[in-house]
Amino acid sequence: MKKRMISMLLAVCLILSMTVMATACSNSKASNSSASTTKSFTDSAGRTVELPSDIARIVPSGSLAQMALFALAPDKFVGITSDWTDLNKQYINTQYLDLPVLGQFYGQNNLNLEQIAKVDPQVIIDIGDAKKTIVADMDAIQTQVGIPAIHIDGTLSTMPQAYRTLGDLLGMTKEGEALAKYCEGVNSDTQAVMDKVGETGKLKVVYCMGDNGLNVIAKGSIHAEVVDKVSDNVAVLDSVSSKGTGDTVSMEQLMLWDPDVIIFAPGSVYSTVASDPAWQQLTAIKNGKYYEVPNGPYNWMGFPPSVNRYMGEIWMTQLLYPDQAKYKVYDKAKEYYKLFYHCDLTQDQYNALVANSLAKTAK
Repeated sequence: MKKRMISMLLAVCLILSMTVMATACSNSKASNSSASTTKSFTDSAGRTVELPSDIARIVPSGSLAQMALFALAPDKFVGITSDWTDLNKQYINTQYLDLPVLGQFYGQNNLNLEQIAKVDPQVIIDIGDAKKTIVADMDAIQTQVGIPAIHIDGTLSTMPQAYRTLGDLLGMTKEGEALAKYCEGVNSDTQAVMDKVGETGKLKVVYCMGDNGLNVIAKGSIHAEVVDKVSDNVAVLDSVSSKGTGDTVSMEQLMLWDPDVIIFAPGSVYSTVASDPAWQQLTAIKNGKYYEVPNGPYNWMGFPPSVNRYMGEIWMTQLLYPDQAKYKVYDKAKEYYKLFYHCDLTQDQYNALVANSLAKTAK
C-alpha cells in the first residue's frame, strides 16, 4: 500500500512538473510570437519604421507607386489612389475594379483619411524618384493617417533593387525577383542597342504634348528619362519643369531644334500636323517621321513615369533603331502586359495600341 501511495505521489509530481514546463514553454512561445509580429525596416530615405512582420494589406501613396506595386502584389491592395479609367479597365482584371478610392499624397494631395481608416492598411508605400523633402513628406503621411509609411527609390536604374526590397518586405521574394530580373533585362538590352548605335548615331528627338503640341519634355526631366536614354533629346532648356505637362515652347523654337523624329503624347496634335502649314515646316513632319505614344492601360513613356517606361524603352529603341533592336514588339508587349498588368494582351489590343506608333515594317 505504501509503495502504491509513493508511486501515485511521484506520478502527480511528474504531471505537475510537465504542466509547469508546458506552461513556461507556451508563455515563451507567446512572448517570442509577440516579439516577432513587428520588424524594423529602413526605407530608401534612411527612415527606420516599425512594420508588421506579415504584411497582407497595403495602399500606394500615389499613381507611380500604384503602378509599380500592382505588378507585384495586386491581391494585397485594400485601396487605390483614383478611379480606374475606361482605358485602364480594358486591361485590368475585374476583381480589382471595385477597390475603394483613397486619394493620393502627392499631386492632388487628396488623401481620404476616413476611407483609409476604414480599409485599415498595414503600410502606405511610396515608390519613385525621391524629392528633396522626402523624409518630411513620409513623416507627414505617417502622422496624418496614423499608419506606417515608407519610401522606396524607383527610377529606371533602381527599380530592380526596389522589387527585391519589396519582395522581401511583402513575403513575395520569388515574384519580386522575377520583376527585378525583367527590369534588369530591359535595361541591359536597351544599353546593348545604344552601344551599337553610338553617340554619333543617336537620332534627334523631341517629345511633344498638349492641346497644341507645344509643350515639350525637356532634357534632364524625370519624365524624359527614356527619351534621354535612347536618343539625342534636343529639347534643351535653361529651366526644366518637373511636371508631367512639360515646358511650353514656341513653334520657332521647335524649328530651331528641327528634330529627326517627333513623338507626340496621346491626345495631342498627332492627327492634325500633316495638314498644318506650321508643322509642315519641320523636317520630321515633312518626312513622315512622327509617331504617337501607345497608351493603354497607361502611356508607355510615362505620365506617370513609373514601370510603364520599360515598355517605352522597348518601343522607342525598335522605332528609332530597327536594324539594331530587331524586336518582335508584340511578343515583347505580351510578356510585359502579363508580368506587370496580369493581362493576356490580344493581337487586336496590340494593333490598336501601336496603330500610330511604329513604322509598318516593325509592327
